[in-house]
Amino acid sequence: MIKRNFSKVLRLAYSLVVMVVKRPRPNFSIETQFRGLICGIDEAGRGSLAGPVVAAAVILDQDRTPDGITDSKLLTQVKREHLFRKITTQAAIAVGFSEVEEIDKINILNATLAAMGRAVDNLTPAPSVALVDGNHSPKLDCSAHTVIGGDRLSLSIAAASIVAKVTRDHLMMDLARAYPGYGWEHNAGYGTSEHLAALASHGVTPHHRRSFAPVVRASRSTN
Repeated sequence: MIKRNFSKVLRLAYSLVVMVVKRPRPNFSIETQFRGLICGIDEAGRGSLAGPVVAAAVILDQDRTPDGITDSKLLTQVKREHLFRKITTQAAIAVGFSEVEEIDKINILNATLAAMGRAVDNLTPAPSVALVDGNHSPKLDCSAHTVIGGDRLSLSIAAASIVAKVTRDHLMMDLARAYPGYGWEHNAGYGTSEHLAALASHGVTPHHRRSFAPVVRASRSTN
């Protein structure tokens, strides 16, 4: 009896700990601190070895927001695609790109900020305030505020993370058909073991980031 009661206490304590440490879902608490049109900004592909970095800017209708929006990294591909379709039909969205040539020329941070700036420039209507995931913000015509971990706090940023991720995934699937063997259709250009092995055996493509260390090493070994 004592052991059974003790195990119940342990299970209860564990459930309480899980409830305490569980992250809250993104919401509009940050957005409500500002007036006007609020857009969220996030990127996809910053750490990839190939392909562009893609940024998205999203203005959500706070009275008509799809359920389930959160950090794209926490979602399955099926759920991301579903929410992508919902967001693109119910919100104002725009994307911006920085291609590998620009990434290699100005570095990945500056290229990411450039893509973010282009996303906002392409956004209609123009936002009054931009909430940017991370701790760096591009120069914008509107007020900009960085939010570390914003894709798990702000619904606008979380929505942007989904749009950026799905947009880039589709682009990498297209590139995978032109350059088979690297697994881009499922690794999105990131440095998986499959991708690194393909770099070693097939060499570097025009879509690889030649300023990134694994690509530099592969280029040297195949020359």
